[in-house]
Amino acid sequence: MTMMNRTHKDITVLYPEGKIVLGDGDQELGEAVKHFLEEGARKMVINFSKVTYLDSSGVGELVGCYTSIKNRGGDLRICCLNARISNLIKMTSLNSVFSVTDTEADAIAGF
Repeated sequence: MTMMNRTHKDITVLYPEGKIVLGDGDQELGEAVKHFLEEGARKMVINFSKVTYLDSSGVGELVGCYTSIKNRGGDLRICCLNARISNLIKMTSLNSVFSVTDTEADAIAGF
C-alpha cells in the first residue's frame, strides 16, 4: 500500500492506495494517522477511491484510527468506498460510527 496526502485548509486528506490487509497496509494507515495527529491535525478524511481491498485487520485499523482521532478531540470522515468496502462497513454496522460520504467534497464540507 502507498499513501499520499494533502491539506485543505485545516483538513488532512489521506489517500491510501492498494490493499489494506493484515501485514500489508493496515499498520501504514495507523502510522499515517498517528503522524498527522502528532503534527496537530484534528480533522481527517480518508479517501478510499484507490483502495482495492479491506479485510478485518484493515477494518480494525480503521476503528483504531477513529479512536485515536476522537481521543485527541478530532473527527474522521471516510469517502469514496467501492461497493465491496461499503458493504463491509454496513455489515459491521460501522456506518453508524463513521461519517461516510460518496465524495471527498462532501466529506470536507461536512466539517
